[in-house]
Amino acid sequence: MIVNSTLSYFILSAYIHVGTVRYLYFTLTALLYIVIVFVNLLLIVVICMNRSLHEPMYMFLCSLFVNELYGSSGLFPFLLTQILSDIHTVPASLCYLQVFCVYTYGNVEFTNLAVMSYDRYLAICCPLQYHTRMTLNKVVIFIASIWLYSFVKFLITLSLNIRLPLCGNIINSLYCHNYLIVKLACSDIEVNNIYGIFGVILTILVPLLPILFSYMKIFHVCFSGSKQTRQKAVSTCTPHLASLLNFSFGCCFEILQSRFDASAVPSELRIILSLYFLIIQPLLNPVMYGLQMSTIRKACIQLFCSKMVTDCRDNL
Repeated sequence: MIVNSTLSYFILSAYIHVGTVRYLYFTLTALLYIVIVFVNLLLIVVICMNRSLHEPMYMFLCSLFVNELYGSSGLFPFLLTQILSDIHTVPASLCYLQVFCVYTYGNVEFTNLAVMSYDRYLAICCPLQYHTRMTLNKVVIFIASIWLYSFVKFLITLSLNIRLPLCGNIINSLYCHNYLIVKLACSDIEVNNIYGIFGVILTILVPLLPILFSYMKIFHVCFSGSKQTRQKAVSTCTPHLASLLNFSFGCCFEILQSRFDASAVPSELRIILSLYFLIIQPLLNPVMYGLQMSTIRKACIQLFCSKMVTDCRDNL
């Protein structure tokens, strides 16, 4: 087999020929992307403009919504281009860029949710010490660390993978997938596998520990506390738990599908589930937090009302 160390493009083989229906898929995908951008951008603007929302919890939410925009932008423009294309090829440089965006998005998402669980632990279990233990300076440090940690960790993975000589260029996916590219390598990938396992531990176990610790403490307070404490815990933790479980489900399927043979699963279902964590999560989070949290909901209503009043005055 010939080793191609200067591969210029990859072929994505998971796309199904749908003929003229592609235009319907393109329209639906574009509308979905517009909705995701709108709702996430709206909540970012609401949090930034409303001084009453300049609290740690909302700053972490703002970071989460920025990440939804980042992850969606790493997928949707690429996906829209491929839907209209007859030949599903992608330049190698663009493919590696997408791999970087998708994987850093996943890492930032999980780590951000972990920090948010710790924030909820402090708010529910240590309410009197909350503002001294979770200051705005600490919030900035947390958010900066989340993004820096995620970027640096995957830059190491990407630098190891880019140098691999490849024997093929066909990726059985709708988008560029890190492990599927590594599987095309002709050389020894032991170092990549070792660091890959180490990376998975860092990506999953490091965020998982504060999540488990926080919710063990929160559940203990809920079961032993008053009805008011339980109601507060439920109202603030329900969106976070739903987001965490939804994202974990999407990631688990994508990891299992890339590592094991999923040919027994219908191709349409594989396509939907492979895109699940990159489509549903950016849509679910802003809708869920916007509807569930009364403070954000009221701030959105105030923003729209003030805009309408301003427009009426301008027309008069």
